[in-house]
Amino acid sequence: MHYRTLGRTGIQVSPYCLGAMMFGAIGNPDHDDSIRIIHKALDAGINFIDTADLYSRGESEEIVGKALKGRRENVVVATKVNGAMGDDPNQRGISRRWIITEVENSLRRLQTDYIDLYQIHRPDPTVDIEETLSALTDLIRSGKVRAIGSSTMPASDMVEAQWVSERRGLERFRTEQPTYSILNRGIEREVLPVAQRYGMGTLVWSPLAQGMLTGRIRKGAQTDLRRVALFKHLSDERRLDAVEQIIPLAEEAGLPMTHLAMAFAIAHPGVTSAIIGPRTMEQLDDLLAGIDVSLSDEILDRIDEIVPSGTDVGALDMAYQPPAIQRASLRRRPVDERAAA
Repeated sequence: MHYRTLGRTGIQVSPYCLGAMMFGAIGNPDHDDSIRIIHKALDAGINFIDTADLYSRGESEEIVGKALKGRRENVVVATKVNGAMGDDPNQRGISRRWIITEVENSLRRLQTDYIDLYQIHRPDPTVDIEETLSALTDLIRSGKVRAIGSSTMPASDMVEAQWVSERRGLERFRTEQPTYSILNRGIEREVLPVAQRYGMGTLVWSPLAQGMLTGRIRKGAQTDLRRVALFKHLSDERRLDAVEQIIPLAEEAGLPMTHLAMAFAIAHPGVTSAIIGPRTMEQLDDLLAGIDVSLSDEILDRIDEIVPSGTDVGALDMAYQPPAIQRASLRRRPVDERAAA
């Protein structure tokens, strides 16, 4: 396994990052089996694990904590804060009040006294970014957190956060965690260049496009993936049409779809690691079998023809949407003010 520097932190991480979202009630509820999967990934050379407090309401962090007993010092552990962890409206978000409280809960669940990378899970326009960065700075200075990062931040918010850090003398975001796959290349336009400009590492999520790049979701065919009924983008005709063009390309290259998709994600110079999220040992084995795959310029050119650089084929339901996209009232003047005369 080759290792890459996580931005300018000096931390060396594997190009595959083990995502722990599927460990726990929402994925694999068997703790012992999940721990075996984690151990196999570590034995294969993966030294980077990403989880979040929200995943199965803390259960994922607990599983990771148990799996790392005796191995903690050799693993770069990343987790996130923002999601609702209770009914109380203050048990969520990225306010100082919640961050200072929730980091202690994550440390307890992970059975560790420090977190290598602490990320805000989603932007929150209701919170001043200086408030968030100030709290995260205190956590770094206390030794509880080693580096901080963002997730699914628009490029403009990434730049603003960097400026606030510089002007206020605060720690700055060292990483960004955006979605990236052959079907979702929008971050190539601004997010990845901004990350590169500020020396930020990136750990990209859903490189398999939530299963669409596994070959298990085909146009006009039945699938055993339960999530298809939950997310509209998994039955988006435009995305399915793109998949039908990618499948013969993978066959011509002599590669499984999963290996093509993962090799594409880590080929971009702005990508540090791509997050894999196996639920079973079989899924992990398949992904590990492709760690030595390198795509030629010819194959990358063919992918560009199917999905042009910097474009998204549809949108992920679970991706961050700014308030103006979510609420029509923010992009429409009152009726009596819309006319030019």
